[in-house]
Amino acid sequence: MSKAFTKESDTDDQEELENQAPLPGGLKNYMTRKGYHAMREELDLLVKIERPKVVETVSWAASNGDRSENGDYIYGKKRLREIDRRIRFLIKRLEIAEVVNPSEREDTDQVFFGATVTFEMLAADLSQSEIKTFQIVGVDEANANEGRISWISPIGRALLKARVGDAVRFPSPTGERELEILEVAYR
Repeated sequence: MSKAFTKESDTDDQEELENQAPLPGGLKNYMTRKGYHAMREELDLLVKIERPKVVETVSWAASNGDRSENGDYIYGKKRLREIDRRIRFLIKRLEIAEVVNPSEREDTDQVFFGATVTFEMLAADLSQSEIKTFQIVGVDEANANEGRISWISPIGRALLKARVGDAVRFPSPTGERELEILEVAYR
């Protein structure tokens, strides 16, 4: 049967996108002000620039005739579905977001959402240790390579409510690890 007469299912793609950064049931979607604005900018870019360009391309391609073998039309429709899924995802996440501004929190040596924490990752034999700095952020803005970890990650959960000088343990893929908190700042 020709592909022209089959319906493509986009439910698998939608579930995959929405499960990209799942929130455990009952938890709030905390987000820093910076993360909220970044998501808002992405949504605006998709709605105001990306989607209209793709709609224009699809419209032009559709006017060329046979759509079953029209690469611009097929790719454009697929890209339009991807954009629409991302827009729905962003709208849902922004609607339930609880924005927290870490710089408004009074300085304390205790770790809460938004804190930038410097800690020493202790090795089992104590001969090797690493000093790392991470900011504890929302699920949608976490990126360990950029120094941001989610508040629901194993390290994030272990750090919450701990104080400077505390040694905390957390599960890791290589087994249980320990770290010592050296500094806490709210920026």
